Amino acid sequence: MADSEAPWGADTQAFQQFQQMLGKGWTQAMQAFQQAAPAGAAGAFAKAPAASVQFAPEKLAALQQQYVKEATALWTQGAQANASADRRFSGEAWAQNPVAAFSAAAYLLNARTLMGLVDAVEADAKTRARIRFGVEQWMAAMAPSNFLAFNAEAQKKAIETQGESIAKGVANLLHDLRQGHVSMTDESLFEVGRNVATTEGAVVFENALFQLIEYKPLTDKVHERPFLMVPPCINKFYILDLQPENSLIRHAVSEGHRTFVVSWRNPDDSLAHQTWDDYVQEGALTAIGTVQDITGAAQINALGFCVGGTILSNALAVLAARGEEPVASATFLTTLIDFSNTGILDVFIDEAFVQFRELQMGKGGMMKGQDLASTFSFLRPNDLVWNYVVGNYLKGETPPPFDLLYWNSDSTNLPGPFYAWYLRNFYLENNLVRPGRLTVCGEAIDLNLVDLPVYIYGSREDHIVPIDAAYASTQVLPGKKRFAMGASGHIAGVINPPSKKKRSHWLREDGQLPGTLDEWLKGATEHPGSWWTDWSRWLKGHAGKLVAAPKAYGRGTRFKATEPAPGRYVKQKA
Repeated sequence: MADSEAPWGADTQAFQQFQQMLGKGWTQAMQAFQQAAPAGAAGAFAKAPAASVQFAPEKLAALQQQYVKEATALWTQGAQANASADRRFSGEAWAQNPVAAFSAAAYLLNARTLMGLVDAVEADAKTRARIRFGVEQWMAAMAPSNFLAFNAEAQKKAIETQGESIAKGVANLLHDLRQGHVSMTDESLFEVGRNVATTEGAVVFENALFQLIEYKPLTDKVHERPFLMVPPCINKFYILDLQPENSLIRHAVSEGHRTFVVSWRNPDDSLAHQTWDDYVQEGALTAIGTVQDITGAAQINALGFCVGGTILSNALAVLAARGEEPVASATFLTTLIDFSNTGILDVFIDEAFVQFRELQMGKGGMMKGQDLASTFSFLRPNDLVWNYVVGNYLKGETPPPFDLLYWNSDSTNLPGPFYAWYLRNFYLENNLVRPGRLTVCGEAIDLNLVDLPVYIYGSREDHIVPIDAAYASTQVLPGKKRFAMGASGHIAGVINPPSKKKRSHWLREDGQLPGTLDEWLKGATEHPGSWWTDWSRWLKGHAGKLVAAPKAYGRGTRFKATEPAPGRYVKQKA
């Protein structure tokens, strides 16, 4: 290479030094990687000694050669280095700043190499998954876009605003430190009951764990079987009632269903000893019985979403063991019943971690909502953490208003005994699908007895309840089943009203439910738009005849309206 072609005027001696630097850097990277790799049995939050990592020699040699080749090419490009394929570095300011562009390109090269090292690790699948998770977290945190010294866009904005963006960024940082979490949206623009969770209704029952909300009918007649929704207790119920145009609750009411919803209390220290049994008995089972008492219906229809679906499945199994059939049909939305595949969350779960949680809070205590929220955010660190760090603090921006992200930031606590039991019996041991292995509310659980029609929905890109895990419910519930797969993720796939005409869903009209999702997909057909319309038709088939809509909430003095929806429980902060 002639001197005139060398980047930034580099000569042959400089190039040789660069090659030596690559070799030294490679050796240091290998040492650091081996020291940082987690022990195979370590939980995500458990302290464990470092373990030596072994690599496949042929993969390692190929990766080293590829690294030297790409690094040499990057050095040759010099000021013309381009990292615009990654949206973190795709802005015009990055392209106009040679130092920033080079740092981004070098970062991406190192990131690719580290992921190649992960693929070269000789270990069991769970250890590799843990190493991959740790490397991905490190890569996300160390991106040059996260640092003002390298972020060309933040620097440009600071110059253009004469430092005002930096001052706003500091103010944003202080605000978020006071509130205890990174702002994902402008939370000052939302208020529960004012512009989210606004469907008209009233609280008609409450106990220590939940308030039961009945919603005002929007039709002159309603189906004779009322409809009960059991949302997750890990988050608040109003994900089902964000805005009128995307509210699943309002949709059900407008379809002529007399609709009730469980609004879980945000636990404080007074509930620190509540157990899984309490949430099933005093939560789901009490809600089912109360809806029957209020409406006089012999049977109701029920829906469970995420952890709410797992709670509902346990409640149905308890009822089946008692020979009772108060529920005519059940809907499970992005719900884990068979925990064989728990997706990325599996990296956190092993015997050591579960024992740690049992010792820490199994007899009492609280799993803080912010800890849960942080865990879920770091499952997608670039989108749900560092994106906002850069925008809020480096650029001094106020994130735009977004109802879903406001809900996502409105975290909830969990009682420690509930959480520890849930981890062991579901995530670690998968006992729910093993007949007789679990005792819940004094009853031996056998899902083979839960023989009722069910509608099962899963989201194709769900990282919390993987789509094949949602499909697995079709293999363990014995009743007549219908399965639907929607596009997008855990929340956006569910909250997809027909009016938006977004995304697609997949159905299989022959009714076959083969052993695996891949086999099911071979006979499935894609349909544009929301799965809500298909589910609505299915639910109407189990809702019974139409009767006159009630004129008042509740029933008599025992179940009278005590406060308007959404009630006070949902407004309690963690």
